[in-house]
Amino acid sequence: MEQTVKAADKQRPMYAVVWRWHFYAGIIFAPFLIILALSGAVYLFKPQIESALYGHLYEVDKVGEKRLSLVELTERVKEKYPHDSVVSVTLEKEANRTVKIGMMDKGEMVFAFVNPYTGEIQGTLRADENWTEIAKKIHSELLIGGTAANRLVELAACWGFILLATGLYLWWPRQSFSVLGTFWPRWWAKKRLAWRDWHAVTGVWMSIGILLLIVTGMPWTGVMGEVINRVATATNTGYPPFAFSFGLKPESKVVTKEVAQDVPWAAEQLPVPSVRKRKAAPLSLDEVYAIAEAKKVKKPFTISLPQGEKGVFTVATSKTKPWDNATLHIDQYSGRVLSDVRFSDYGALAKAITIGIAFHEGRLFGLANQLVNLVFCLGLVFLGVSGFVMWRKRKPKDGFGAPARVKDPQAAKTVWGGMIAAGIVMPLFALSLAAIWLFDRFVVQKIPSVRRFLAA
Repeated sequence: MEQTVKAADKQRPMYAVVWRWHFYAGIIFAPFLIILALSGAVYLFKPQIESALYGHLYEVDKVGEKRLSLVELTERVKEKYPHDSVVSVTLEKEANRTVKIGMMDKGEMVFAFVNPYTGEIQGTLRADENWTEIAKKIHSELLIGGTAANRLVELAACWGFILLATGLYLWWPRQSFSVLGTFWPRWWAKKRLAWRDWHAVTGVWMSIGILLLIVTGMPWTGVMGEVINRVATATNTGYPPFAFSFGLKPESKVVTKEVAQDVPWAAEQLPVPSVRKRKAAPLSLDEVYAIAEAKKVKKPFTISLPQGEKGVFTVATSKTKPWDNATLHIDQYSGRVLSDVRFSDYGALAKAITIGIAFHEGRLFGLANQLVNLVFCLGLVFLGVSGFVMWRKRKPKDGFGAPARVKDPQAAKTVWGGMIAAGIVMPLFALSLAAIWLFDRFVVQKIPSVRRFLAA
């Protein structure tokens, strides 16, 4: 019994230090995680939402017997919008879907939706006015856009890891075990204890799912995403260097994501070949479409038009199942396929990330995937809200109500060691740790009023 008490005494400083980190991480970053969860929950149901909102653009009233050529469809669009340049054409697999033609209007993307049987333009939609794209921008850039917003989103995701890790440490039973309060909340409890149970138990049951959402979202981030890409390239586990089906690897500083739409993550950094200008006329969109069909590229896919006389056609698909991914670069004059990269060509890391992205977006196993991810998103929202409620219930009127600083150097060093280890993996998180240390060292410890407020 005495040994048990001594062990518990040793654990108390560590528990207090971890709680302090968990508290501050939640207060600062939980609001951002709630925004990410809610916007992500909306984007999960992109197909259903867009079908309800834009069905009059996406679907034709009657399926005809013969489809018009892509050349004719694009000409109809050019006639109506002579000042806009056509940059892409997207074809869906369903017979009742319109053809989506992308245009650039003063630097902004606008899509025209054309009936493939009659040539009627059923309407247009600006990319930045699509409600699911707005949700996506909130999810990735907090709507305001720019590098700073993107980094803030990434930083919130990094601290999401810390919240999960510290939360599980605080939840872990130490002296006695009971299912109630550990794996099932004591719903009859009152006030703060009930909130504590629901907060802790929800965190435990949702931890794996929330962790999956955070991990599978990291490839899109600015700093960590670049680290992942470099690791994939250095270890040949991204797209393979032999991914060019014909001829030598083209030398180019332009990458595919800069010139094409709907490009799979694993092919975003694929160098774009540069072709030699020829006297022959460029291929028509119908000829490029025929090449894509002959290469068995599965719909929906997008044909991005060449940018300039030395550019190439790019055929890409990334919006369906991961194993249907395809990225083709086609010589605009000869029709020669210069590169053809499929899911089977990806390295191990790229395959894992591609599958993870499909899971993150709810595309991996249909409606069930969407509903599972929705549960995780709502769970994350509840964790943020319940944490806030617990703080308000214990917060004094004239203070911040933060856990007191623990005067145990060993416990502090141990936790800081874990944080630094996490910072080695997540560079942006490491920068935030440096900022926290500077704030604590030169503000909290030097200004008594700040110190008293935080400790009150």
